[in-house]
Amino acid sequence: MSLDGKVAVVTGGGRGIGQAIAVVLAQHGAAVAVWDLDLPGAEATATAIRDAGGRAVAVGGDAADAVQVRAAVERTHTELGPVTVLVNNAGINETVRFTDLSEEAWDRLIRINLKGPFLVTQALVPDMLEAGWGRIVNISSSSAQTGSPKMAHYVASKGGVIGLTKALAMEYVAKGITVNHVPPGFIDTPLTRQTLGDVQAVAAMMPMKRAGTPEDVAHAVAFLASEEAGYVTGQTLSPNGGRYLV
Repeated sequence: MSLDGKVAVVTGGGRGIGQAIAVVLAQHGAAVAVWDLDLPGAEATATAIRDAGGRAVAVGGDAADAVQVRAAVERTHTELGPVTVLVNNAGINETVRFTDLSEEAWDRLIRINLKGPFLVTQALVPDMLEAGWGRIVNISSSSAQTGSPKMAHYVASKGGVIGLTKALAMEYVAKGITVNHVPPGFIDTPLTRQTLGDVQAVAAMMPMKRAGTPEDVAHAVAFLASEEAGYVTGQTLSPNGGRYLV
């Protein structure tokens, strides 16, 4: 499986799952633009890739802001060239009872988790159409498959990402562009540890009795980004340790 000659964009690539995705895509030969609101985090990921012999550039900015997205695309084109692999990973999460959920909190999360992938994808699809080849992988969530209490806005946003995936898969099915989504299950990341504290206690309740790793998600993404996944579109690839079966 090789991504030699491909240029990939990974949003939210500065830490956790996004960082692992960027590193694994680079290991398969892609040049990677690491986009993140946290520029030092993006720089750390890009540096790790370059230190391992790969090509990478860190690009700071808000993936849910159209002006900043255009600037990020321009920087990526200048540094690496046209983009044919896109991983929409950037997102946020929070828990709040539905009756306490404010309109502002709803709008903020929908903006980042759903509007962001819309803006970034719309900005980069022309590169893929020009190439006659493209791979779009959206990071959704197993919470959108199962539902989850105190996460109405998060689940709604990720459900929207799944719907967007299917719509774009059908729109570009004859153009050489595949669009799929990866809904991670319970993954051990810095954010998970910050939110839950005792990761092992939660992992013990999972069917596989362990938390997933960011690399578990990254390898699923790398497959969907590859030539070998050329007959796979509009699909769900779930690294969730058996939490949800489809």
